[in-house]
Amino acid sequence: MSLKIAIQMDHISTVSIAGDTTFALALEAERRGHALWHYTPDRLSQRDSRAIATVEALQVRDEPGNHFTLGEPRSADLTEMDVVLLRQDPPFDMHYITTTHILERIHPQTLVVNDPVWVRNSPEKIFVTEFPDLMPETLITRDPKEVDAFRKQHGDIIVKPLYGNGGAGIFHLQEADRNLAALLELFEQMFREPYIVQRYLKEVRGGDKRILLIEGEPVGAINRVPAEHDSRSNMHVGGRAEPAGITPREREICARIGPALKERGFILVGIDVIGDYLTEINVTSPTGVREVAKFGGADIAALFWDAVEARRGAR
Repeated sequence: MSLKIAIQMDHISTVSIAGDTTFALALEAERRGHALWHYTPDRLSQRDSRAIATVEALQVRDEPGNHFTLGEPRSADLTEMDVVLLRQDPPFDMHYITTTHILERIHPQTLVVNDPVWVRNSPEKIFVTEFPDLMPETLITRDPKEVDAFRKQHGDIIVKPLYGNGGAGIFHLQEADRNLAALLELFEQMFREPYIVQRYLKEVRGGDKRILLIEGEPVGAINRVPAEHDSRSNMHVGGRAEPAGITPREREICARIGPALKERGFILVGIDVIGDYLTEINVTSPTGVREVAKFGGADIAALFWDAVEARRGAR
């Protein structure tokens, strides 16, 4: 089966290929003989009821500094494609949401991965609240009095933007920290939406585990350990990746959320687990595929395309 695949992503010239999941997916697709096109979200348009994009034919190589070749740009109706990968990085803002409305026009005639309707309706820090018994105590609010009451109840807390990503804007405030009011004033100026407050999990010092799931089933994991003087484990901000297995508790979490992932048609999902708690369900552009492979784990890029090809074959 040879597929025509368009990848909606941040420009390929900007990716660090050693740890980029989108690049890993592109490499495997090319290895299988699929034809690739590349476009950035600002080149996606809607003309009447048609989704169109300015695309460039894409070839990829696992060679740092020489990892891609792009063809001449052309305007394409995305129904020409068999598959569109929705892979640009957050923030999950109105621009991102608008792209899901446009791509909804072509799905499932053209298979959009992940399903744009459910990406839009499953914000990563809100989706997890459908499983309250699996997550730490959590508050979503703009009300400073609610935040103050939450900290009085739970002591140390984490405050972060509701639609943030990559570890940006995450603050650990200890029970006696006097900066909470000033921080909330700053958040009120920076964000129109509510923010999220969670009980601080001291287990994060031992790592924040990323578990990857294909079609609702766990297929690999890495542990992300924060730097000594940082409470954030994201690799964008200095976290260190380590090999990791999947514990019985984590398999229990995956089994609980798996049916919901399948109902929403999610092919590739990354969840974050700290200690015994599920903290996020990442459905926009989950990462970690290359790190799992680096530590000798499953070839998740191959499993991903097995799933995509199966869906296209079923059509």
